[in-house]
Amino acid sequence: MTELEIDAFLAIVKAGNITAAAEKSFITQSALSRRIITLEKELGYTLIRRRKGVRTIELTDEGNAFVLVAEKWKAVWNEAREIVRLDRHRHLDVASVGSVSTYILPPVFCRFMGLNPEYRLSFHNYHSFEAYGYVESGQIDLAIISDDMYSKNVETIPLFKEEMVLVTTTASKYNNATHPSMLDASREIRLPWNPEYDLWHDFWFKNTDYPHVFLDQMSLMEYFIVQPDTWAIVPISVAGEMNKRIDLSICRLHDSPPDRIIYLLLGKKKKPEITNKFLEILNEELISIRGIESYVTGNSLHKKKPQ
Repeated sequence: MTELEIDAFLAIVKAGNITAAAEKSFITQSALSRRIITLEKELGYTLIRRRKGVRTIELTDEGNAFVLVAEKWKAVWNEAREIVRLDRHRHLDVASVGSVSTYILPPVFCRFMGLNPEYRLSFHNYHSFEAYGYVESGQIDLAIISDDMYSKNVETIPLFKEEMVLVTTTASKYNNATHPSMLDASREIRLPWNPEYDLWHDFWFKNTDYPHVFLDQMSLMEYFIVQPDTWAIVPISVAGEMNKRIDLSICRLHDSPPDRIIYLLLGKKKKPEITNKFLEILNEELISIRGIESYVTGNSLHKKKPQ
């Protein structure tokens, strides 16, 4: 599988037919077709249905599935070629779970790059399990995750903790709720924060109660919480940022969920200079958010799990 073959496939998908793709690629149609045939032979399945007299292409089921693979292959290939041109000590690859990247990291990234224009920054949204693999392989320098696990090749360090609060619109009947027993689980906007939260949730609402909406993307929360009498339990950093755009009621509950603990992942190949500068700016942002307790002290972190 070569870059020419991948480029040929993506060009045809984008153009919608082989003639237009060949023109934009500055090669003949026959040359472009040969590349696709070679790619299909290597893969062992057909990517494009060929019909006489039909100008527009039609992808097979395998062809549709291969589009995403081809785009990933191309991205990895481009990253591989960039390695020789990069000073890796001046390039920081960061990953994070969605709630932190959406509501805490944007001003951190902006300030970090503003103060350090000589650095390069790459960011990726990964779930906790994915982040461990990328940090262990060295593809990511540091990751911010919510679900810690053991890895002998990845250092897992508590970064901060924050309380979990109830959010609902000010017009909702739940805006004065003070206890989980006052909440109707069928109106919940549910997110899987971490295993500790799931245990708390199952105790109060049972795993047989279906929420109004289940979300795996934190950025969608604001579109659903405005529906009548919906509610959600979120970290206080999320509640504060959402409240800047939506008229929310933020309530602390009795018998509330455990505080959410966020962790930092570091691999064996550390970049202390650039990492410490990033953590210093992140800590300044964390301590400015009411309800968050940061475990960053200067340029270091506590190594023990907080109680």
